[in-house]
Amino acid sequence: MKALRLPAEKNTPIYFILFYITLFLIILSFFLFLWLPIGENAAKVYLQQYVDTKFFIWLAAGFIAQLIDGALGMAYGISSTTFLLTTGVSPAIASASVHLAEIFTTAVSGFSHWRFGNVDKELFKKLAIPGIIGALLGATIVSYFDGNALKPYISFYLLIMGSVVLIKGIRNKVVEKKSVHLPILGFIGGFADSSGGGGWGPIVTTTLLSRGNTPRTTIGTVNAAEFLVAVAASGVFTLFIGITGWSIILGLIIGGVLAAPLGAWMAKIVSQRFLLITVGCVIILLSAKNIFGF
Repeated sequence: MKALRLPAEKNTPIYFILFYITLFLIILSFFLFLWLPIGENAAKVYLQQYVDTKFFIWLAAGFIAQLIDGALGMAYGISSTTFLLTTGVSPAIASASVHLAEIFTTAVSGFSHWRFGNVDKELFKKLAIPGIIGALLGATIVSYFDGNALKPYISFYLLIMGSVVLIKGIRNKVVEKKSVHLPILGFIGGFADSSGGGGWGPIVTTTLLSRGNTPRTTIGTVNAAEFLVAVAASGVFTLFIGITGWSIILGLIIGGVLAAPLGAWMAKIVSQRFLLITVGCVIILLSAKNIFGF
């Protein structure tokens, strides 16, 4: 077996770097303008009076969650939901907000991964259609039953798969690619994502990586297919539950859309070994948290 090779160094467009430098400076300037005692004016008074300061926390939550998801191929739902719950948002509103925001964030993320050459078209087709069917079924069932009952079983499976991925990264060896029934995997991932409040990335990405798939194209393809899964799940949730918490949704969307290209770029340039080790650690920690409740 051969050692994992680092990807060849790739030139990053200067406009891409300048965009995020400019974005950082604009956001920093805005926060300084809003919170530092540097005088009062009509714009500042209006913002402080009519804009909920938690909106910027939700925006940051969307940015961080999408950055993690874009780079690692998983954990957007888990990360953003956790952030929202810590700000006092109810579980029901948090789940509905995250799924609706995912339509926009996964669209930009999927397009970014495609532009960076991270998408395998054949893998995309085999995952997306079964994923949509699973998401429709899962969202319909959870509208009447508690989807959280599935979480312990899913978490135990992910704990094992995360350990396999971590071991592969530590050993730094390329293993023979093993076959996996992609339509069934897509269906299970879509069903778990919509019924359990997250799971498309952890289940699909982790399983494929544990079978020897290339991290970069696996992460990119799974992210791209997630857009269709999110659309299917959100449509059912909107039909049965409705839409509330628009300020939360808007914050998640803006933050996630801004982070999506950066996450896709990170997935393209980071070494395979680092991605495997990071994905394995993230999955193990999150799965252990769901199982043991710490």
